[in-house]
Amino acid sequence: MNNNSMWLIGLVLAAISSTLSANPNKPGGDTTTSRTDENAFSLPAANLDFDGRLNFSTGNSFFRNPWVVAPATTVARDGLGPLFNTNGCQNCHLKDGRGHPALQGDDNAVSMLVRISIPALTEQQKAIQAKQGVLPEPNYGGQIQDQAIPGVAPEARVRFSYKDKPFRFADGSQVMLRAPSLIVDQLAYGPMHPDTLFSARIAQPMIGLGLLESISAQDILANQDPQDSNGDGIRGIANRVWDEQQQAFSLGRFGWKAGQPSLMQQNAAAFNGDIGITSLLFSQDHCTHKQSACREATSGVDPDGSEVSNKLLGFVEFYTRHLAVPKRRNVDDPLVQQGDKLFSELNCDGCHQRHFVTAKRPNLPALSEQKIYPYTDLLLHDMGPELADGRPEYLASGQHWRTPPLWGLGLTEVVNGHTQYLHDGRARNVTEAILWHGGEAEAAKQGFAQLSEAQRKALVAFVNSL
Repeated sequence: MNNNSMWLIGLVLAAISSTLSANPNKPGGDTTTSRTDENAFSLPAANLDFDGRLNFSTGNSFFRNPWVVAPATTVARDGLGPLFNTNGCQNCHLKDGRGHPALQGDDNAVSMLVRISIPALTEQQKAIQAKQGVLPEPNYGGQIQDQAIPGVAPEARVRFSYKDKPFRFADGSQVMLRAPSLIVDQLAYGPMHPDTLFSARIAQPMIGLGLLESISAQDILANQDPQDSNGDGIRGIANRVWDEQQQAFSLGRFGWKAGQPSLMQQNAAAFNGDIGITSLLFSQDHCTHKQSACREATSGVDPDGSEVSNKLLGFVEFYTRHLAVPKRRNVDDPLVQQGDKLFSELNCDGCHQRHFVTAKRPNLPALSEQKIYPYTDLLLHDMGPELADGRPEYLASGQHWRTPPLWGLGLTEVVNGHTQYLHDGRARNVTEAILWHGGEAEAAKQGFAQLSEAQRKALVAFVNSL
């Protein structure tokens, strides 16, 4: 065989390999799991080796099991609180999936939390806000914790009430949206600052986070268009946030406003704010000057000065990095295929970008160089006044939200028993979620409203196939 023949065979094999690796029906690339049942969000990356699966299982145990009040014989899991929202990660991310809003009458909001802050006015306040992204409310801190250990009073109670908001399509049909009103009462530590800003947020699914972390910063930043240079009305910008490990500002990727730079910091911040567990990254409990019982409570601090060690955090990081994305469903359905075309025609993928290729990661081979289909650009977009929380976070304004990934969205009801979407869970299905879009997505929403009922069903069917 001559050199030209070998060269041609090489090109053919490379093309076949590229075709096999670029499969939109496997949104997580080789990590994709084939399970689509109630455990579809809780499985390890399909290409994870034996040692990796052991580390995954260890991280899962610390993600799933509850933490207890210190002191306790269970020294690896004590230090809960004194103030907290839940006693375990899995309580918010039930089956590693999506949370839901608390309704009027609920005693607590297990899978929903409320961020709080105040505007920065003085130079000292602005300096704090520049590094932390927000300025905490003086009596209650940066987050309302509605649970507490014995002897400490929970900060408050949070829940929603709703009012109907009708929306009429071009064909005359109507849907009733629900407009939320946040209720914060039973304040235990005095009144809040009169200018307090509130942001209610439900827990997001855990799938594919390591893949999102593995997209190069260069590839994410390349999609910014702050001046709308292509005239499509979309002006994505990246958030720049403080990285505690690097002691420098870095690209924000995680959270509803892309307020965290890495999974390690996202996890450590959740341990600290949601469960009241300190680490070397976040070494202080959330006890303000008004909360003396909180400050005097017994700590579960280990010899290294933390309640959760770096080793344990490393296992949780490995687990959250390697939760697999489930495969797509119904891809050959003509309705789904029609919806796929409409998704592009309405420029939904102007924000919900279809695919990336992850960077080469020698120490994380399962996540390395995977062609993935997350349907997000990981950028901030102005979504208009109706979705606004009015609470800035670093470069994110009160109307900015990070584009949420859509992969796995159609399995939310299977895994979590509901279909409540958007940052505060106000949308009860995909159609309502689309109709709350505004700002940079206003044109896409209006385009959706002009579709026939059959076309709308097709678009929704496509989104639910992801």
